[in-house]
Amino acid sequence: MINKFLNAKHWLLFTLMFGIPILIQIVVMTSMFANIDSNGNPDQTGILNMMKIFPIIMVIYVGLFFGWFWSIGIGLQKYIPTDINMKIKKFKIFFFIPLTYILFLLIIIGTTFYGFSSGNNAAGGIVGKMLFIVIPMHLFSMFCMFYLLYFVSKTIKTTELKRTVTFSDFIGEFFMIWFFPIGIWFIQPRINKIASEKSTNGNNV
Repeated sequence: MINKFLNAKHWLLFTLMFGIPILIQIVVMTSMFANIDSNGNPDQTGILNMMKIFPIIMVIYVGLFFGWFWSIGIGLQKYIPTDINMKIKKFKIFFFIPLTYILFLLIIIGTTFYGFSSGNNAAGGIVGKMLFIVIPMHLFSMFCMFYLLYFVSKTIKTTELKRTVTFSDFIGEFFMIWFFPIGIWFIQPRINKIASEKSTNGNNV
């Protein structure tokens, strides 16, 4: 799976992570507003369907996004010189914290929209009662995400330069990955090149 992400074309990743979810939302919203009744109210069924599709879209997006991060952060380690120490264990810990947090929220949302909860306000009630946990987890998950951005961009630059790098060396990669819908068009071809060059060298040996 890691190699599939590393060798995937930039346009394919963009389409899967960004294009398709946006297209689905546009289709649902268009269908919803196309069925506005005589009083100017949108179709309630369409709104409900939109709410039901949202968790599915988010699961696909989160899976692809974190899968891409994992593939870069872990998959490119074999291309880094052995004398350079990358904090892989720290990356793994910080990787699973926001992933678990996001999946937890999606489960709460999903159980509400798909009727598994006891009432319409079940999600709000659960989250409300756990605010003392949710708020710190949310803030810490944001911190973890910034560390993932830092680690992944550092890994890419270290792989390319084959030396220890500082933040000034990979600040461009950091912001491109942060704004990935644009940055992926520039970052992913470089990742493809790293993976292809390694494969070629390995075949030559």
